[in-house]
Amino acid sequence: MRALLAALLLLCLTAPLPAPARARTAAAARKKDAPFPPEVQRALNALMRAELAKGSYAGLSVGVLHGGMRWVQGYGMRDLTQQLPATPRTTYRMASITKSFTAVAVMQLVQEGKLELDTDARTWVPQYPEKPWKFTVRQLLGHLGGVPHYDGPEAAENTQPLDTAAALALFASKPLAAEPGTKFVYTTWGYNLLGAAVEKASGQGYGRYLKSHVFGPAGMRHAALDDQRTRDKQHAVGYRHFRGQLVPSHFLDVSSRFAGGGTRASVEDLLAFGQAILQHKLVPAETARMMQASLSTREGQLTDYGLGFATYPLRGHYMVAHAGGQPETTSLLVMLPAEDVVIAIASNLEGEAKRQRRISTRIIETLLEEGLVRRDAHLVDPVDAVVHEGLARLFTYGLAYHLWATRGPGALPEPGDLSEAFTRMSALLDRATIAQDPEAALRRVRDAHHPREGSLLIRVGAHMALTLEKTLGPEKLLEYPKRGALAFFTDYLAACAQVPCPAPLRFSEALQKDARHLDEVWQRAQVAELRRVRLDEVKDPEALWPALELATANTALHPDYVDEMLRIAGLLGKRGRKEEQLRWLERTVALHPQSAPAREALAKVQAPGTQAPQTVPAATAPLRATDGSSPVPDDAGLLPASHPTPQPSQERAADQGG
Repeated sequence: MRALLAALLLLCLTAPLPAPARARTAAAARKKDAPFPPEVQRALNALMRAELAKGSYAGLSVGVLHGGMRWVQGYGMRDLTQQLPATPRTTYRMASITKSFTAVAVMQLVQEGKLELDTDARTWVPQYPEKPWKFTVRQLLGHLGGVPHYDGPEAAENTQPLDTAAALALFASKPLAAEPGTKFVYTTWGYNLLGAAVEKASGQGYGRYLKSHVFGPAGMRHAALDDQRTRDKQHAVGYRHFRGQLVPSHFLDVSSRFAGGGTRASVEDLLAFGQAILQHKLVPAETARMMQASLSTREGQLTDYGLGFATYPLRGHYMVAHAGGQPETTSLLVMLPAEDVVIAIASNLEGEAKRQRRISTRIIETLLEEGLVRRDAHLVDPVDAVVHEGLARLFTYGLAYHLWATRGPGALPEPGDLSEAFTRMSALLDRATIAQDPEAALRRVRDAHHPREGSLLIRVGAHMALTLEKTLGPEKLLEYPKRGALAFFTDYLAACAQVPCPAPLRFSEALQKDARHLDEVWQRAQVAELRRVRLDEVKDPEALWPALELATANTALHPDYVDEMLRIAGLLGKRGRKEEQLRWLERTVALHPQSAPAREALAKVQAPGTQAPQTVPAATAPLRATDGSSPVPDDAGLLPASHPTPQPSQERAADQGG
């Protein structure tokens, strides 16, 4: 029986949706709140089961909206002691997703002329002491006001109910962490100031304003401030990991962080909120565009955070999201305005941010990318790595911003002199220049989307997307999130031959040659059996190893399997199969020689307590690039390993939350 269930699970994970299913999906989208076709529901349920099987969990609820179709489900227990199941109706602490609710409230009052974005925030919160610099409401919304975040455990562990004045008093005497406008400083305390401004401008208490102007109009029937005294029986009991066990969470009264992390809701409520944002029920489209556009520092560096939402491109999708984490909960809201998708996930287990991001990614794969697995690219040569990352960023920024501007509420930067922009892009990815200093070249590539660099990647990439749309059609354009950066680039070259494009807009001959070569190598390195399933979810990964080894042998570019192989090794270790564990760790290092996590895991097993050897000097280590799956943060401030080290305050943005 177990073998049969495993086979069915693998089938659901690997089989693409057939054409009739896609047709029924499109037809169902025309009906409000219609269920997904059965095969889509099975695929969603299968990916959830596969993900939850990888580690312990308490309760988790998930919901998905796509074009008027809905799927909601609960897994595990909202109360382990009483064995009460988690359901779509279960309410959880929202933690920092509360900031998005607060931002909507602020922007509604701005629309009514009761608040102003660009005047001193103390106009509406005069009880907050004057600081060396003034900061605006807009800066507070985008974490650019310099107001600090929790500066120690005692500052974040309030256990008493507090009113607005007392909540502000907790940090009123704290100095600003940075001059406003100069640095992204993630701050729950700053959002408490916004909550106080909502109260001043509206004449209502914060919770009452949310209920009447945000929760009510959005149809969030069970959303409320998280008052311990008024929780209903559907609210989840919170848990945390402790010495390999799940134990109850520490007690925390979140009234101290009311506007930055003090609400509770169900995933059904979160779906309703996301839908109301996408349908402009709470704020008009022009305001939604402002909220979804990344702010930038005074020096012209994008922060990947707008007004109350993290906002960034991911594999050609324009993502608008917020995550939350605090005692009793982990939560995530993801919206894709161009594709009309909302994903809501909430758990009563702390520290689940990485798992929830993986789940959201897999849901997007299932709904929009025919179930194809996203994998980063592993490149050995540092010059190849820089070239590949440049192509990946052209794709993800260009396609995401184009779709956000044409199918969502977004706007593109002015195109400017495109011939000059394309010439600059070719020079940025010139092999001879990169070879002189690959690390400096990589930094230049990673900075090329910022306004201070003329939004180069966005302008060039969006023009490429527009050309492909005109040449191949709008539906063909939607295939690139699953096909990837190299297909996007090489198809653009083919489209340019068809249009034709002016010579400067075709990139240099050398870059064209590099892109075609990398595309050929990437295609040869694929393992057919792993296109729609992860290696650690295969019943017998050992049987696939020969094919994987053959496909990746002596290649300059291949998919990155580090995480999947480390999970296999970890599971073998837990089962006491040490020799097999060691073999998989050795394979991981052999396949990805520059992976620090792989080397560290191998060293830990070979000689517990020792550090991994530095196989390549840091100054000459090949640079890790991506295939476009995550060349930018996948939520507010949690940067992947391929990025420069984030600022500590920004690094906590998604997980510590409210």
